[in-house]
Amino acid sequence: MNVDDIRTIGILGGGVMGAGIAMTFAQAGYHIIVRDISEEALAKTRQRMLEGRFGWRRGVELGRFTSEQVETFLGRVRFTTDMADLAEVDLLIEAIPEDEELKKRVWAEVDRIVKPEAIFATNTSGFAISSLNQAVSPERRKRFLGMHWFSPANIMKLIELVYTEETSPETLATMEELCRRIGKTSIRVKDAPGTYGFVANRIFFAAVAEARKIVEAGIASPEDVDTAMKLGFNWPSGPLEMFRGARSGWE
Repeated sequence: MNVDDIRTIGILGGGVMGAGIAMTFAQAGYHIIVRDISEEALAKTRQRMLEGRFGWRRGVELGRFTSEQVETFLGRVRFTTDMADLAEVDLLIEAIPEDEELKKRVWAEVDRIVKPEAIFATNTSGFAISSLNQAVSPERRKRFLGMHWFSPANIMKLIELVYTEETSPETLATMEELCRRIGKTSIRVKDAPGTYGFVANRIFFAAVAEARKIVEAGIASPEDVDTAMKLGFNWPSGPLEMFRGARSGWE
């Protein structure tokens, strides 16, 4: 599928990530279908998009959008509990909980529903793509890849595009151009079965682990470890305080 053929984006799962992904595409002019398991879950996703800390209403307060623009953005988003409503999407992004077997069950189900030429992308934080893609048909695997967003998805610029030996070069090129069109920077990551995480998370958690070892050995306090990295390497936040922020949703 060519990038110009992508007009409607399906998102499996709302929540924090699904909401941010939907916002990003809606702002870029795409039509979105968000599917979740209940009306209550969908209502929370809609509220998060509008009223959340990184929501559109906050954007209006900061002067980034007008109220009219927000109405236009929201008008591009459809919410549903019916999986069949995803049948004609051009790109389907999965952002359900990080449970490998659950993801496989859902991918197997939608593979039978969504049109064969659609691209499938999983927002897993680290499961092997070559494991998840076993849930879909061999033909679909050419159009199956990882699309790892960072939270909040509508703010953070990086997307890791994770390809397998079965992912076609055309699919990868299409997704790279799509990322560019929605204002994101993508990096190519080769699928590495046997490890969890791709590039950014593996490096980040290695830094956190080493920082903890230093603290546990009594070499330096948590505050001094963070200060060392902020002032010595110009990090915007130290590894330990960054980890605490990520765990709490930066609240």
